[in-house]
Amino acid sequence: MKFLDLFAGIGGFRLGMEQAGHECVGYVEWDKFARKSYQAIHDTEEEWTADDITGVSDDDIRKLRDRGQINVICGGFPCQAFSVAGKRGGFHDTRGTLFFEIVRFANIIRPQYLFLENVKGLLNHDKGNTFETILRTLDELGYDAEWQVLNSKDFGVPQNRERVFIIGHLRGGGTRKVFPVGESSELYYGREETEQVHAMCLTGKGQSNWTGTFVRPVLTPDRENKRQNGRRIKEPDEPMFTLTGQDRHGIAIKEATTKGYDTAYPGDSINYSVPNSKTRRGRVGKGLANTLDTTSQQGVLTDEYRIRKLTPKECWRLQGFPDWAFEKAASINSDSQLYKQAGNSVTVNVIYEIAKKLEVNAD
Repeated sequence: MKFLDLFAGIGGFRLGMEQAGHECVGYVEWDKFARKSYQAIHDTEEEWTADDITGVSDDDIRKLRDRGQINVICGGFPCQAFSVAGKRGGFHDTRGTLFFEIVRFANIIRPQYLFLENVKGLLNHDKGNTFETILRTLDELGYDAEWQVLNSKDFGVPQNRERVFIIGHLRGGGTRKVFPVGESSELYYGREETEQVHAMCLTGKGQSNWTGTFVRPVLTPDRENKRQNGRRIKEPDEPMFTLTGQDRHGIAIKEATTKGYDTAYPGDSINYSVPNSKTRRGRVGKGLANTLDTTSQQGVLTDEYRIRKLTPKECWRLQGFPDWAFEKAASINSDSQLYKQAGNSVTVNVIYEIAKKLEVNAD
């Protein structure tokens, strides 16, 4: 099936849909840095595109429709207006009203499916009135809706990320349901998944480098205060915190002093690239920080753990992006943009599992 990628970001929807055999015919993304990553990762030549969805006229949408059939409109419409991490302005927030841009496209194109994503907080925002408005709007548009809350940790990535996915079925175009998808979101993450954190998110080389160690996910390793509710450090058998475009993430690695830091002591400031050095580029002693530069990873040893930030590549892996996609984006974007893009993306693995069900329903 052919799909249109609205609020495309770096293409998480697109990768999942294409892995399931669907074809993208166009995309819309406002953020110029995300567009750069999207265009570096995906083959967008000769595809229809726009940067500002509000600037696309109805005539433009009709011309797009007339270019060929569009079976699915995908859209992870901006979630800040509904997120528990934000002010939850909902439809009173300009970003919240962008949902109705999806409605405008759907009203003209009339695709068989609408495939939408948002934060879990959308369901209870304004005591459920916001979600009721969305369902009522889809109903008036001629779409029967179904939805499910899915957690990324249940789909092969060690990240705790709950999102609500909505499928709108064009009335009269088939009634077979897509949901439920996957297993229960209340799955225990034990040894196998903990080792997956090591192999997938840290070394990228497999589990052998981490024999005898384990890690604990850390939120905001560079500061004590955090924007998200809940704990700052998780247990070793738990997945990573939900990635966002604002917070930074890290890991506390147990038995760090056995991994090349034998000359350092708890409380020492170290440069991880040269841990045993006695110069200012290595260990400089308790109570002092190393000379800061743009290339070194700085940190402090404790009795059992050292804490470091996740790299941008590790964050992209936590969203299910292959390394080749990250490398293309990293060649043209800064680390700060790469962190933001990972946090704002959808998890590719989840999109793929839902997209497979869309293919089954295509007939």
